[in-house]
Amino acid sequence: MKHGLFPLFQAAWSARCVGFVLAAVAGLAPIALLAQEGGGPPLRVGAASVDLVGDDSMVIAGGITAGKAQGQEGRLRCVATVIERAGTRVAIAACDVLMMTRATLDPVEEEIERTVGIPRSHILVNCTHTHHAPSTMRIHDYGPDAAFTAQVQRAIVTAVRSAANQLVDCRFFFALGEERTVGQNSRVLLDDGQIFWIGPRTNFVRATGPFDPELPVLAFKDGADAWRSILFNHSTHTIGAKSPGKRSASIYGLATQELEAELGGVVTFLEGASGSTHNLELTGEECVRRVGRSVKETLAKVQPRRLDQIAAAKRLVNYRVRYFDEEAEAAAVERYCRKYAPGGAEVIARVFRSMRSELASQQGDSRSTWVQAIRLGDIAIVGVPAEYFTQLGIDIKNRSPFRHTYIAELANDWIGYLPNLEAHKLGGYQVWTGFHSYAEAGTGEKIADVAVSLLQQLAKP
Repeated sequence: MKHGLFPLFQAAWSARCVGFVLAAVAGLAPIALLAQEGGGPPLRVGAASVDLVGDDSMVIAGGITAGKAQGQEGRLRCVATVIERAGTRVAIAACDVLMMTRATLDPVEEEIERTVGIPRSHILVNCTHTHHAPSTMRIHDYGPDAAFTAQVQRAIVTAVRSAANQLVDCRFFFALGEERTVGQNSRVLLDDGQIFWIGPRTNFVRATGPFDPELPVLAFKDGADAWRSILFNHSTHTIGAKSPGKRSASIYGLATQELEAELGGVVTFLEGASGSTHNLELTGEECVRRVGRSVKETLAKVQPRRLDQIAAAKRLVNYRVRYFDEEAEAAAVERYCRKYAPGGAEVIARVFRSMRSELASQQGDSRSTWVQAIRLGDIAIVGVPAEYFTQLGIDIKNRSPFRHTYIAELANDWIGYLPNLEAHKLGGYQVWTGFHSYAEAGTGEKIADVAVSLLQQLAKP
């Protein structure tokens, strides 16, 4: 969910955090394709994209209160890559929306399994987390746009089906790059003991968590030496449009579109564990330039890599809605907002009070969500169903049996923010109880444990 922005603050934020266009890769030297090793079955890959159509009447997801956009920049899309070897296929899809719950995505994955033949365990649907697209879920004081949500559901199925129908022999390339300057831990400790959300932060004391700069690039070339599919991953909140106030795929989505114009093929961005990280310093255009440069530099360094094993696993995990103290929750929201966002304090307090009122009767309820792991040779992708705190993502990476393990948050479901236990103690917007944050403390660690268990399962010979 957005870094607390609602229409009162949207324009100011958009002016700083917009754009994310990738630089040209015209000078990239050709890379020789890796010959098929051992005479085994070929690696086949297909990729496709489907445009989404929004209009100015639709509520934009990403703020505390309902807002609307006027016009659009670039395209909103669902993209998909299908990878097959020895009869095993996986589908990796990404959608230019804020997030979607399993109530929306389960039927989509069931239809893909039924009509395309890819098992649900082998389908990962990631939301890019753009804060500038029509709403596809209920959050704060607004709900989904029903027509747009149905359109997204159809687009995912269409993109995966189209990708599966376009499989061609490919070779796999990989490199791990980094981008350290676009994003930072945004849960800054202030000198009054509160955690930064919006407003001034001149009383900065220190960051309260890590930033993950890793930027992996997974790329596939066909027999004509043309890029078929390029996927990259980075872990900063997807906020900002080149043109404030317009619908937009935001910084990463705009980047994928510019990359495609330069390189061909289909480019996919997978949002990493960014629940605690945002860009707080750079303009949108500068974000675009720097991330583009990093992706270009990483792509220039890719090396052929064996992809002789494809596997996936997905598991349902139970968790509970947290118990909360209404008086303490109200005091935390009001204390912060009256000091740091006085112009919107009453509105914010009202929205949070309304959410807590509805959640009060659900305290202690048991719910379930998906955790997923995909193995592509010696590389693993973990799908987690939340705005996952970066520390938790790093913990999974450190415990994984795969050296190259990457997190795709907001995958297959959305259950709000999942902070680590220490972050729960510190408080702040991401911990305040609401539709954006309601799972009991420890759920993030539980998700990590399940993810590591799945990775260990996939690592077995």
